[in-house]
Amino acid sequence: MKKQKVVLAYSGGLDTSFCAMYLSKDLGYEVYTALANTGGFSDEDLQRVEERAYRLGAVKHVNLDITQDYYNKSIKYMIFGNVLRNGTYPISVSSERIFQAIAIINYAKSIGADYVAHGSTGAGNDQVRFDLTFDVLAPEIGIITPTRDMTLTREYEINYLKQHGFEADFTKMEYSINKGLWGTSIGGKETLKSEQTLPESAYPSQLLEHGEELLKIAFVEGELAAVNGKPYSNKVEAIQAIEKIAARYAIGRDMHIGDTIIGIKGRVGFEAAAPLVIINAHKMLEKHTLTKWQQYWKDQVGTWYGMFLHEAQYLEPVMRDIEAFLQSSQRNVTGTVIVRLRPYHYTLVGVESEYDLMKTDFGEYGEINKAWTPEDAKGFTKITAIPTKIFYAVQKRNNK
Repeated sequence: MKKQKVVLAYSGGLDTSFCAMYLSKDLGYEVYTALANTGGFSDEDLQRVEERAYRLGAVKHVNLDITQDYYNKSIKYMIFGNVLRNGTYPISVSSERIFQAIAIINYAKSIGADYVAHGSTGAGNDQVRFDLTFDVLAPEIGIITPTRDMTLTREYEINYLKQHGFEADFTKMEYSINKGLWGTSIGGKETLKSEQTLPESAYPSQLLEHGEELLKIAFVEGELAAVNGKPYSNKVEAIQAIEKIAARYAIGRDMHIGDTIIGIKGRVGFEAAAPLVIINAHKMLEKHTLTKWQQYWKDQVGTWYGMFLHEAQYLEPVMRDIEAFLQSSQRNVTGTVIVRLRPYHYTLVGVESEYDLMKTDFGEYGEINKAWTPEDAKGFTKITAIPTKIFYAVQKRNNK
């Protein structure tokens, strides 16, 4: 009989390495491994992962570079919406997983796979992100999840691989690190306790700069356009350029505490120098170039957009509607933001923009009014006070 095909979402780590061998040797599938890269793997990393996949029994391995697609379809809108989950986390890993799942299932369909597989456990968010995306886009393709279904331990997986002649250094790292274009998450013993935080040594990017410098970030209609005067048509490269500069100051570190999709609370440390600098610089430019109500409604839909991304609902049609709103809101978000970088923190200095709503002939806040008279101000204040005056008048009448 012809072997059935299974595409495994493969990262080269212990869980997916076990899955590759188990699916091939024990279950008899023709295993295709696919790594969906969202900017977290170097060329050397990708080469090592590919070599390991073939040693584990894969008949074919592919590296799917989806970094540009990830920017175009997600990061761009997260910048437009100034998306920070719970006001803190730039939704790094959770947004990546959706696009990795989409790339994996599309590849599975392209080769006529019977099944798709992943190495997620039953205790996290990623199982939902993969399963839901697979089921929506290809309900005819089955889903296999050995690590979750068999409730496996690391020791079991390591021993299994050794018994089948695969020797590799799967020594448990003190911290679990997931790196991508839009930030790096760090999990470890401190993240499992409410009263602790990560030590300095846990962060991949260490402090290298001890002085300070100015960073200039230019936006055109909300999108990155230049860094320190150097234009970038490729926005991924612009993000990487900002990360290279800002990460040397060890900024963008924090701990995210939030609600998981499965209902429990979770904590994860992260470092995201470029995302945090970009989002907050963009937000400052919007304060100068958008109206009060544009900002208000952007905050509302940006929060929803981030929540839906985190909850694996990227494919919900309302997300396209929100993206259309966010895109429309960026018409005048053009200008340069000046940021001062220092060790462990940064300061937003100011903006330069032809759309700056502060630069008008109407008046200067706290200084002088030019577009209205003193009598206009008195009348405005009197009319504005009427609803509240009515309330207090009624209260006084009824409390006599």
